[in-house]
Amino acid sequence: MPTPLEKARQYPDSIKATILTEARRLFGEYGYHGTTTRMIAKAVGIDISTLYYHWGEKKDLFEAVLTDIDQEIEDKLKEIEKQVRGKSIKVRLEVAIDVMCDYWFSKPEVSNLIINRYISKTRHDLSFDLKVPEYISNIAIAMKMAFDKQSIAIADKAKIIAVWNSVFNFVSGENYFRPLLNISHDDYIQVVKDTLKFILLPAFTKNM
Repeated sequence: MPTPLEKARQYPDSIKATILTEARRLFGEYGYHGTTTRMIAKAVGIDISTLYYHWGEKKDLFEAVLTDIDQEIEDKLKEIEKQVRGKSIKVRLEVAIDVMCDYWFSKPEVSNLIINRYISKTRHDLSFDLKVPEYISNIAIAMKMAFDKQSIAIADKAKIIAVWNSVFNFVSGENYFRPLLNISHDDYIQVVKDTLKFILLPAFTKNM
């Protein structure tokens, strides 16, 4: 039998999918503890009993949000790997920056949720979490920085984390940084891509 998340993905115009979308946005904006089921129900325009019918408790809905994001990120990493196979490290990094910037800027709740998970002082008892260490390992392998997860050097992991955090800071800080630059949203995304490439490409390619 399909899970609620599978049903939501299969029927993107359904109430179940709409609840998931609003939950992602609100969890990204206010975090797990700052978001209530009543806030989500109000955003969707339904009563609280309808939300519980479709998703159960807040914990169940939040785990579905994290699973949905995990699947999206895995799909993006696979997309990058297909595009960069056999290419130079310079091209691989350029493609990775372009694809991931486009993804994270289109879904800012993703970077907000991930940042919130590793800076928050309050933790919850969820059995499921975002697979950030696995993402970092997969990116390192896609960049041909290692052949398997066991052989990735700490310095290379740190480089991936630098890319990861740089993009997240630009995405989550857009409302602060973009007015300082006095440019449009689309121009801001391009500036971020160009800046990341200017800073990060030399660091990754100087010994290649």
